[in-house]
Amino acid sequence: MSLIPYALARPFLFSLDPEAAHDLTLTMLSKAQGTPLTWAYCNGRVDDPITLAGLKFPNRVGLAAGLDKNARCIDGLGAMGFGFVEVGTVTPLAQSGNPKPRMFRLPQANALINRLGFNNEGLDAFVANVQRATFRKQPQSQPMLLGLNIGKNAATPIERATDDYLLGLNGVYPHADYVTINISSPNTKNLRALQSDEALDSLLSAIAQRREVLSQQAGRRVPIFVKIAPDLDEAQIEVIAATLTRHGMDGVVATNTTLSREAVQGLPHADEMGGLSGAPVLEASNRVIRQLRAALGKAYPIVGVGGILSAQDAVSKIEAGADLVQIYTGLIYQGPELVRQAAQALKNMKL
Repeated sequence: MSLIPYALARPFLFSLDPEAAHDLTLTMLSKAQGTPLTWAYCNGRVDDPITLAGLKFPNRVGLAAGLDKNARCIDGLGAMGFGFVEVGTVTPLAQSGNPKPRMFRLPQANALINRLGFNNEGLDAFVANVQRATFRKQPQSQPMLLGLNIGKNAATPIERATDDYLLGLNGVYPHADYVTINISSPNTKNLRALQSDEALDSLLSAIAQRREVLSQQAGRRVPIFVKIAPDLDEAQIEVIAATLTRHGMDGVVATNTTLSREAVQGLPHADEMGGLSGAPVLEASNRVIRQLRAALGKAYPIVGVGGILSAQDAVSKIEAGADLVQIYTGLIYQGPELVRQAAQALKNMKL
């Protein structure tokens, strides 16, 4: 149990510019991890193992990609009680992202808008940070799992996007428990076009072929998940589901942020460009999860993410058809205790 309640830290963090608060938090986590200072925010992990895609997850609650883009804080984040942590999105080359300001709080809606644009230090720095993490060396029967999330550089033409994803896959494959292909950020021009029928078919075909080569080299088959947007209709979701299974992808992460502003109209910052996350995305994400489950059948792994601000929100994802859940914006608004609350609620469900 954490020694410092998040309710004491939040007013200070919320007094700062959102991106400054984000950067300060990650800097503090990176310095505290592996030291006694971890006790200031750590949570005991709820034991609720589940096996999916050939992996044994210690519990059903994970960290969504985007919070730790450079994989600096894997051990620190793991101390919050997550069963799995996903870091990235990483691109082959370092890039600064979109101009600032590019992150905005909508506290009346428990929401964020960001247009960060895959700002990260590049693949080499990312992999070096992953290799420095010590969580797999800790004496525990069920180590936390690590997902590595890859994307394309903004300067790479969309016609050459596959090249970037293959470079990313080559780099992260030896170090990942699973890899997520991010084709759904709204903040890289034309990226979401990769969700369309022909583009997705071509990309996943190349990914599947490269995975076969890498699995032979590494002597293990790393599961690959694909992260999709909430702004899809039922016909698009059915096409994506068919394409995922056709190319042997191991799971789907549903969903990324939304471009819709229907739920936040009239609020300060509501008209800012970028992806909206937090409470307003809950139902849109759950709709996609329900449609994916109907299209994919009972056994296909679905990770539900979007709008989890309470334990009941996490339960709603499982009820919609998800097997696992991920948190990001909820961590900012509710703090690390949400991880344990959500994991305990999911353990208590009569599945």
